[in-house]
Amino acid sequence: MSEELAPEIPETAEAEPIKQRKNGLYPGISDELAENMKSGWADTELHGLEPIAQASYTAARRAALSARFPGERLVIPAGNLKTRSNDTEYAFRASTEYAYLTGDLTQDGVLVLEPADGGHEATVYLLPRSDRENGEFWLDGQGELWVGRRNSLTEAEQLLGIPAKDVRELPAALAGAAGPVRNVRGHDAGIEAALTDKVTAERDEELRVFLSEARLVKDAFEIAELQKACDATARGFEDVVKVLDKAEATSERYIEGTFFLRARVEGNDIGYGSICAAGPHATTLHWVRNDGAVRSGELLLLDAGVETNELYTADVTRTLPVNGTFSPLQRKIYDAVYEAQEAGIAAVRPGAAFRDFHDAAQRVLTEKLVEWGLLGDLSVEKVLELGLQRRWTLHGTGHMLGMDVHDCAVARTESYVDGTLEPGVCLTVEPGLYFQADDLTVPEEYRGIGVRIEDDILVTEDGNRNLSAALPRRADEVEEWMARLKG
Repeated sequence: MSEELAPEIPETAEAEPIKQRKNGLYPGISDELAENMKSGWADTELHGLEPIAQASYTAARRAALSARFPGERLVIPAGNLKTRSNDTEYAFRASTEYAYLTGDLTQDGVLVLEPADGGHEATVYLLPRSDRENGEFWLDGQGELWVGRRNSLTEAEQLLGIPAKDVRELPAALAGAAGPVRNVRGHDAGIEAALTDKVTAERDEELRVFLSEARLVKDAFEIAELQKACDATARGFEDVVKVLDKAEATSERYIEGTFFLRARVEGNDIGYGSICAAGPHATTLHWVRNDGAVRSGELLLLDAGVETNELYTADVTRTLPVNGTFSPLQRKIYDAVYEAQEAGIAAVRPGAAFRDFHDAAQRVLTEKLVEWGLLGDLSVEKVLELGLQRRWTLHGTGHMLGMDVHDCAVARTESYVDGTLEPGVCLTVEPGLYFQADDLTVPEEYRGIGVRIEDDILVTEDGNRNLSAALPRRADEVEEWMARLKG
């Protein structure tokens, strides 16, 4: 990684001084070099740009937001870079709220909705092109020569369908603004400082909750993105099956890296830390260390999802026999989870309670646990009443899915887990059974086996659609699929 130049240059009225990097190899720049770097550059302005594919959808989302908070200034930041180590940063991901309302994914952006007659006027505040006159573009660590070209404000207006202004002017404008203001907190400390005496935690939380609930029902653009994410994820799972021999020779990290390649080729990234849990690691719900051995005869629990370039993620789990064939006990446990998932998926339909699919899946798993004699002489009803099955089922059976893998997380309880399903809702159905390696309450042969099957389910007008149906689920189909991919 190259070192930045970043010598100090004089402060002007137009720009802050560019910070000098300590221990840089160049102590300064000559007047001649500074002057040379100002000129001789072609005009790269882009003209006649078409709006991004979701521009009409983001406009409708902003209109709904405007209607909910009439007469109030609304501030939604994208967020800033976060330091990874010293002067290197983590890859930037725009805040979900900002991306949902603008379609823009660039750092430091801020959407402001100003009250106007009959609603609001939206403006997106962005970093403009790097200044070539003061040398920012080649001397600053975030200058375009170092990190790449960004859109001009005019280009951004054409792409997003929103008037654009220089974000560096925004803190002063907000500090002098009057009237009620709401801000999505936690993303931009500078914006929060400018609004510190104008907002309240309660009012800001109401804005955040509304934007979370707005995403409970997906529009057509979002549904298409989720399908795209699931399709790419299915190809990523196929990639993994084809290299299981290499994973056996190395570790779970080979699986992680293989899936990550698909995510980066077909999307923006992985939607969350991939869980590549082989053997007893499958009983750890969020095993993301992915540094363990992959052994023939054991199971691999792979929970992974591709995030599209517009930040919509799949969330899919398959539990696969590393050698391609389930043992009799593995198949018995797997079939129980599959039966529970089938019951859960069948309960997903318009008008159903959100909790119905969880209850349906938990009942099947409880019936199996009682049938296997793991709960003494207790009845299924008594076990469910006491929640004793949770020793081995552990987690809820699903969650909302969208731009966040656990989407709509701050929605009100009455709108989410106590709510009713309607067309456009997308959720996961993911029952599991997990027998810990040190669990003395189950037969020894069960210990260290973990199974989860997870699919992404869209509520439709007349039932549901499995967006991740491209991946097989039944045990015999899984074995046939793996044999075909391994050749």
